[in-house]
Amino acid sequence: MAPELVFRAWTDSAALLQWLPPKGMHARFERFDMREGGSYRLALVYDDASEAPGKTTADADVSDVRISRIVEGSRIVQEVDFESDDPAFQGTMTMEWRLRADREGTTVEFEARNIPSGIRARDHAEGLTSSLANLAGYLEP
Repeated sequence: MAPELVFRAWTDSAALLQWLPPKGMHARFERFDMREGGSYRLALVYDDASEAPGKTTADADVSDVRISRIVEGSRIVQEVDFESDDPAFQGTMTMEWRLRADREGTTVEFEARNIPSGIRARDHAEGLTSSLANLAGYLEP
């Protein structure tokens, strides 16, 4: 799959709602302005919150995301703030997503910096891996 097609899945609100939520969650945007300098507000809602209470409410993780950099077709840098009363989930996390063409299609790379202390590395990795698997399924049904 060409990087431009993968990039489109990153910047289209309907596409993001289909593939971004990790397994066991669904999503909704409360606002969406995907452009450099833009922002969106995303609620990830647990299908069953009994074993995974949310950061914002008992069943949801809500985040405000600012788009600090977009390079068309290849890079998105986001600054993420979780809405939470718990200090362990406060602070601004930076997520950088890079796309590059390779022989087999497109490689997706990401880097997360300044992850709030309340987000366990294992949980974060599992969520990102789930989202990336969803992306692959979305692009190559």
